Amino acid sequence: MAVSILSNEVSDLCLGKPALSSLSASATVGDALSALKRSGDLFLSVWSCDHLHHCNSPISIQVDFEECKCVSKVCLVDVICFLSVEENLKNPGKALQEPVTYCLLEAIDAILGGALNLVIPLRNPFTRKKLMYKSAANSTLHNNREYCWLAQEDIIRYLLNSIGLFSPTPNHTIESLGLIDSESFFTVHYDDPASSALPLISQSLVKQTSVAILDTDGKLIGEISPFTLNFCDETVAAAIATLSAGELMAYIDCRDPPEDLLRLVKERLEERNLGPALDLIEEESGISSLSSYSSSSDEEFGMGRSGGVSGNSAGVRGTAQTVVCYPWSSLVAVMIQALSHRVSCTWVLEEDGTLLGVVTFAGMIKVLRERLKSMA
Repeated sequence: MAVSILSNEVSDLCLGKPALSSLSASATVGDALSALKRSGDLFLSVWSCDHLHHCNSPISIQVDFEECKCVSKVCLVDVICFLSVEENLKNPGKALQEPVTYCLLEAIDAILGGALNLVIPLRNPFTRKKLMYKSAANSTLHNNREYCWLAQEDIIRYLLNSIGLFSPTPNHTIESLGLIDSESFFTVHYDDPASSALPLISQSLVKQTSVAILDTDGKLIGEISPFTLNFCDETVAAAIATLSAGELMAYIDCRDPPEDLLRLVKERLEERNLGPALDLIEEESGISSLSSYSSSSDEEFGMGRSGGVSGNSAGVRGTAQTVVCYPWSSLVAVMIQALSHRVSCTWVLEEDGTLLGVVTFAGMIKVLRERLKSMA
């Protein structure tokens, strides 16, 4: 059984994936913001070389630029977190001129401790002549090759396609498999300043989790998800600096931020003498509307309504689409639920709605890797 899994090449998981859009490590935060808006990509790869004038020049066809390496990736959440620091809100124009690497220090540190994504060369059908032409007009080439991301989600999706080979492990509960992380997840309370969650948002982006919002009884109300923030724009930096965690959840949950919250942000910016930051909210940000909870079980994967968790759980109120499961949920149920909702972590609740912990893609991969080793 293990042979059927291990016989594939890593490039097989990259079929149909687009080539990475790129940014030089020498670019500014403003360059990154403009490139993200222009390209429409959620992430840009950051390379140690100048991808337009060095790696992709016709001369580089004849030279092996081993020093051109992908050092990190950048997204709107990185930019938002950087701009949300009070010092940068006082002078957003100056902040946008800082090197993009200032946004990525925490991510780079995490990469040094373990890879978050794999950068895989694509099988390139271009001839030498076509490569020279493409390199002059396109920024997706590095070392005369195109690359793609291979993320944890891709690995989980691949393993799910052969989940029967791992039997009986997928049918075991996440509790029995030791998959519930009850210690190293991030939480804030509803009334805490959103700015206090800023370091947690940055860390959750790196660790591919979210920040849970709890009430005074430790019950889950919702979450601040980097995935949701990544569909906002830089104007949300002003909201992070001025609102509570619960207010921020409502602010980013709505396709258009509520007028009362917009007025509140402006008033608080003026009270704190952050007038220059008002420029950030002249245009309302476009935000994906997410409006329900979802709960996994072995029988049901549907989305609940009316702010409650579907199933027999006590109601957990919230406006964000927060994906939850229970200690007795099976591994395969949680895998399917996470993939169907495109989230990399699933909150684990007690029957009364108290937050117990979180299950991540990384934990799932570790368990299935151990099972695969035992079959080899």
